[in-house]
Amino acid sequence: MAIDRSVVCANNRQVFRQKRNNREIDFSIDWFYPLDVDSYKWLRKEKQKIVNLRYNNVIMKLFLVPTPIGNLKDITLRAIEVLKEAHLILAEDTRTSGKLLKHFEISTQMQSHHMHNEHKTVSGLIEKLKSGLTIAVISDAGTPAISDPGFLLVRACVENNIEVECLPGATAFVPALVNSGLPNDKFVFEGFLPVKKGRQTRLLLLAEETRTMIFYESPHKLVKTLGHFCEYFGEDRQVSVSRELTKLYEETVRGTTKEVLEHYTNKPPKGEIVIVVGGKQ
Repeated sequence: MAIDRSVVCANNRQVFRQKRNNREIDFSIDWFYPLDVDSYKWLRKEKQKIVNLRYNNVIMKLFLVPTPIGNLKDITLRAIEVLKEAHLILAEDTRTSGKLLKHFEISTQMQSHHMHNEHKTVSGLIEKLKSGLTIAVISDAGTPAISDPGFLLVRACVENNIEVECLPGATAFVPALVNSGLPNDKFVFEGFLPVKKGRQTRLLLLAEETRTMIFYESPHKLVKTLGHFCEYFGEDRQVSVSRELTKLYEETVRGTTKEVLEHYTNKPPKGEIVIVVGGKQ
């Protein structure tokens, strides 16, 4: 019976990854059979990673890698390099990140890491890092740990003296702040407001904030939130709403809270949204 070479090679790649992760690597390639050209190139690349780590004194660490918030061209060359060289990529949604990795021909193994499982997975990931693995964390879009998973793992790494490095790169609130036209010498990032409990208390506190404020919001809650801003901050407070940043239909609407509320009441928004609000004068 004929041997399906693609299946055998795929199985051997899995075996290699397991041996690598368990630090049981045999540099002989005799066991990797049958060996086609693509598999040979792949194996040589994997072996070179290990050579670099063993002989170039590379320090194992946790990388936080920003990914594009819309336009794939916004990824950095270094981000691609780190994702290719890492032993494991932690992704908020492996289906979403899988498209990004495929586009840039990144074949590194992925593992799901999101707000619903990060409390349970942190201890296991710390053990993997201590065993010598390099792990990269990505979110669906933007910089990990900014209103996305990542903080718990970073804190655990710091507590265990594991080196952490965050690469510079895409994040939604910076371009929204800069193009808002509002003062950006001092600002406060609030992220998502509490949905119910604590929302009123937070808004009352922020009503006295003199620095420019930045919020994230979903499109179906934008009108409600702008209504609350009118109520707590006043209808004449300056606000800027940016949506679909870096994408084809990018838009920024500026004006008073009343004006912007009327705009989106008549024209329901779509896409990811950043709200920038001027501080109290």
